[in-house]
Amino acid sequence: MSIESVVPAARFAGAASGPEHCIARRDDGVYADPAVLGTTLVAAVDSVFRSGRYFTGLDYPVFLKALFGHGPELPRDADGAPCVRLAADIVPFDPARRALYRAVKLGAGRAEYYFEPAWLADALDPSAPEQLVALDVDEFVADMWLKGIRCGVDVAAVRAAMAAAHAGRPDRIVVARRIEPVAGVDARIVEVTDDIRRNDAPRQLANGRLDLTSFQNRFPQVQAGKRLLQKIPATTGEPGFEMSGAALPSTPGRDTALAPYAGPGTSVERARDGEFLVATQAGFLAVDAKSSSISVGAKIVSHDGVSARTTGNLQLSADYEEFGEVQELRVLEGESITVHGDVFGRLVSRGGTILLHANLMGGSAHNRRGDIRVVGLASGAVLQAEDGAVLIERADNCVISGTRIRIAHAVNCEMIGDEVEVGTAEGCAIAGRRVTIECTLPRKQSEMLVAVLRPDDGRIDEALAAVGQRVAQFGELAARHKAEMEAMTGKPDVRRYLMVASKVRKNEIALSPEQARQFQRMGQDVAPALKAISDVSARIKAAEAERAAGLQMLARLEAQKRDAASVAAVAVRMVQGETHVRVLGYDPAANSAPYRLSPREIRTRLRGPQRGELLFSGAAGQVAWTSEAALSED
Repeated sequence: MSIESVVPAARFAGAASGPEHCIARRDDGVYADPAVLGTTLVAAVDSVFRSGRYFTGLDYPVFLKALFGHGPELPRDADGAPCVRLAADIVPFDPARRALYRAVKLGAGRAEYYFEPAWLADALDPSAPEQLVALDVDEFVADMWLKGIRCGVDVAAVRAAMAAAHAGRPDRIVVARRIEPVAGVDARIVEVTDDIRRNDAPRQLANGRLDLTSFQNRFPQVQAGKRLLQKIPATTGEPGFEMSGAALPSTPGRDTALAPYAGPGTSVERARDGEFLVATQAGFLAVDAKSSSISVGAKIVSHDGVSARTTGNLQLSADYEEFGEVQELRVLEGESITVHGDVFGRLVSRGGTILLHANLMGGSAHNRRGDIRVVGLASGAVLQAEDGAVLIERADNCVISGTRIRIAHAVNCEMIGDEVEVGTAEGCAIAGRRVTIECTLPRKQSEMLVAVLRPDDGRIDEALAAVGQRVAQFGELAARHKAEMEAMTGKPDVRRYLMVASKVRKNEIALSPEQARQFQRMGQDVAPALKAISDVSARIKAAEAERAAGLQMLARLEAQKRDAASVAAVAVRMVQGETHVRVLGYDPAANSAPYRLSPREIRTRLRGPQRGELLFSGAAGQVAWTSEAALSED
């Protein structure tokens, strides 16, 4: 045992010489020098016992701690130094009383002793009958020491057995046991933040209600520098002791390392208060199920799938990658979305890319500002890219819209876009500004319909004329109001007041008290005129604001007209069944492009009655038509 606080030698000036130099007898008891506990103190105590003396009032727990380092910590004095008070005194051990203690039975790591009533003859009158005497625990400890039992005495049990024997109830009890070693605790890894845990409680809405389809925090997010895990070091354990005092070594705990837990975005840091796994960047936390490594990144990666059991509906502000399935009725909203399993629910991207490595079955994919790509099959699904491309290998019974559409094989689909390219189209209704199809043919009861979108220029010209006239009217109104204001501000008294007020406001002149009173009276005189000027100024600003808004609308309409003037074209390289190709007109001044309609409106628009010019109707041949060629023919 090691004790850091050393008691000055002056405190043990009264200690005995020889082996007992570290033991001091004082008025208030017997003390041991805390600087030499352990082996040296054992030798001193052994010298006391072998010299025919023993300790009275022995504090056995302190005795064990001082000699063998076993038990609770030693008490400390007012200065904080260990206070090793062993006993009340050291007295001679009467040989007659020593004879009262008999042999002890040893075996299996314990010692047994038979306690019975003790009788002792009167030393002053040997002929007198023996008297019943009580045994003493302190004498017993001293006697056991000389019999080889130095450690592990059960003082409480011995005292109780002595009292019972004195009362005429002899008994054999275990008086001492071997102190078994305590094995060390293995090093372990503990969590030091709640941020590492998912919260699967239902999400609370703004109105206080619970959304049972969404979780509170399925994907924890942490900040850079956040401590995630801590390594609690292994302990060496506590040694045991044979009853003879011989040490029994303990088994130290096994060590472990934090490094295997450090994934991308985390690192192991050692500080004064321990060893920690720390996030090196802000982002979303993910735990690898196989290696248990923790990573922090800007993208959320999941292997559990999206379902009512695992995640609920998800509304995320980051990229998301899912290796499982997205089940039916589940909604996954985020930035870029990548799914390796089949999708049966809804995917919504606010801007990024939706990439499906498997199939889209009966669900939907909606991207506001980005592309949608399906490597596998899209069946019975809705795919809409408001400002991006839709790329599919095969589509069956789908509604597809987007700026650009490219499909290798489409069956019974309705699709509308600005640019549409299809390899083989069976029983589809297809519309676009520029449409290219390799092969068309009908499919069972579904006709093969192709439409080329062509804007109606008449409506946009009408809108340009109306808005232009309105802009001119507001320009004239603003000019009249400005002329009225110039007339009002041209009056001498008003012009003089405004000039003085401007200089006062800019601190160009300083008015005396008398001048200030005159200036105030001048302001009162022209107050009605100033109010009228303020009203006219407000009307000027309103007219100019309306004119500016009209000019912006004119610019948008002109841009729409230029866009509408671009070439519309349709090309079908091989017709192998009844196919109808016609012109489908649309209003270029509308608030949204034709391919931004709802799925129901797209079906109605493409499958409903058509009034546009029929360009081709037949079961064989080719189709090649452009708006430029049509204009030249006209």
